[in-house]
Order: sequence, then structure tokens, then C-alpha cells
Amino acid sequence: MKKITIAIDTMGGDLGPAAIIEGVGMAMLEYPIEPVLFGTEELLREEAEKRGGMKIIHAPTVIEPCEPPTLAFRRKKDSSLVMGLKYVKDGHAQCFVSAGSTGALLTGATMIIGRRAGISRPALATVLPSRKGFTLLMDCGANMDCRPEYLAQFGQMGAEYMQKCMGIKNPRVGLINVGAEEEKGNLLTKEAYILLKETGINFVGNIEGREILAGGADVVVCDGFTGNVLLKFTEGFAKSLMGMIKDELMSSGVSKLGALLAKGAFAKLKKRFDYREVGGAPLLGLNQLVIKAHGSSDALAIKNAIRQCVLHEST
Repeated sequence: MKKITIAIDTMGGDLGPAAIIEGVGMAMLEYPIEPVLFGTEELLREEAEKRGGMKIIHAPTVIEPCEPPTLAFRRKKDSSLVMGLKYVKDGHAQCFVSAGSTGALLTGATMIIGRRAGISRPALATVLPSRKGFTLLMDCGANMDCRPEYLAQFGQMGAEYMQKCMGIKNPRVGLINVGAEEEKGNLLTKEAYILLKETGINFVGNIEGREILAGGADVVVCDGFTGNVLLKFTEGFAKSLMGMIKDELMSSGVSKLGALLAKGAFAKLKKRFDYREVGGAPLLGLNQLVIKAHGSSDALAIKNAIRQCVLHEST
């Protein structure tokens, strides 16, 4: 397989450049990639040289999460995020990965990479585990306020992604709502429902929250505010549930024995809910691939974010 060049923002993550470079090194052992690191050169050089094969492009400034996205994008043209996006735009790399500010990434990617023809707003897509495998959630945080036509486009993009990248034929697309009936919901969902029916995709109607992890649809669509709350709740619920199960299993000798016997099953379940195993969320609707990694991504999460680039480019 031909090597894939991936531009990587090393300055955006909460854990610093070292964790990101470690993840890049892990990815290099598994995938045919040529990583290009963007960040402060003196901070990257030592870690990069330990592993070899990593190109460094000096980007002296950093866009902080607290900065207004549009203003930061305009003022910090020499930031790791902006320079990395331009590198992809100019055709030097096929993908861009960043754990930095979601707002700045969305603004920068839209202005530099550009939207696909016919797409009003790019959307963040992430995979949630379900009883039937996994479900694609979009939008999970890029667009806090949406119009009905945005949600219809999210459904189309999600269906295309699941079919091409995940191999699911005729994926089922559902609209997250407070009830299954067509007339349920607010003004946004009622109008989006009508538009989704007209898209030609396999729209299965409204999906209530309890049906998402049950596998009621392959793609679930909502505005970014709802999606981000759902995503964070799912992450927190899984962590808390595993903690409660552990407390109960450790409460007596008999339950400890049961825990020992079921240890492997619990480990697999925990892994399915671990965001690090997903790696990041592709920003769909752009002319080139951009992956938004979790702000607190460690090396494993970065490795798996890069895996998404490889998966996308190999399809």
C-alpha cells in the first residue's frame, strides 16, 4: 500500500506534544504513513528524533481553546492548526489530525480546506457502540445551532460515510427526537423530518434516546448541541456504570469469584466504550479529510485517530 502523508497538529492536545508524538510513533509501527508534525520545533525535536521518520515544520504559535475561533484563526496564521490545514490544502498531505480547539478547527477547515459542493455546514461524526455493532452520531459538536437543511445533509453525509468507509449497505438513518411519531419534536426536528424523507437515503424516522445504543439506526442525526451532550453523557455513563459494577463485584467473596470468571467480558465491554479506541471524529463535508481528536487524547487515541485517516484513504 502506498504511504499516506498525514499533517498533525502537535500543540492542541491537553497532554502536550509528547503524548501526540508517542501516538504518531505507535501508528508508524502499524500503518503506512509519513507523518508531518506542526508545532514549536524545539519542543518537538527530541521526542521526534527518538522515533525517526517524522518531518517537523516549525509553527511558533498555538490557538488556545478559550480564544474566539474566527479571531484566533485570522490573527495566528503561523499556528500549528492553520499551517497544518494549509499544508493539506496545498496537496502536500492527504489528511489533517488535531486535538485542538473544535471551533478553531471548524472555522479554519471551512475557510482553508473548503466545503464540498452542496454542503452548507461540515459536521463532526463519531462512532458510538451499540447492541448491533456501532452507530454514527452526527453532528457531535461542530454546529451548535442548525437549520433543518443542515440535518438533512448530515443524514446524507453519514449514510455515505457508513457505506463507503464502514461497508454497511443501505445504512439506516434516524433523526434523534423525543418520540417516534412523525409529528413529535420541536420546529427544527419537524422540518428536518420532512427533508430527510425527500433525500432518497434509507431514512427510518425518529429515534428516541433509548434506541440509539440499542442499534435502532446505523446513523443518528441531530444538531451539534444535542449531539455533544449525548456524546459526553455516554462517555460519563459508561465510566460510572463500570465503576458501579466493579464496586458491587468487589463487595463479597462470592461476587469477587464471579468477577474473576467474567474479567475478560468486562474488559471487552470497557474497551467498546473507551473513546481512545475510536481516536477521533472526522469532519465530514470538506474537500479533504480532517480528523478532530479528543482534547485529552493520549498516545493510544492519537494512534487510532491516524488509523481513521488510513481507513478513509484506503477506501
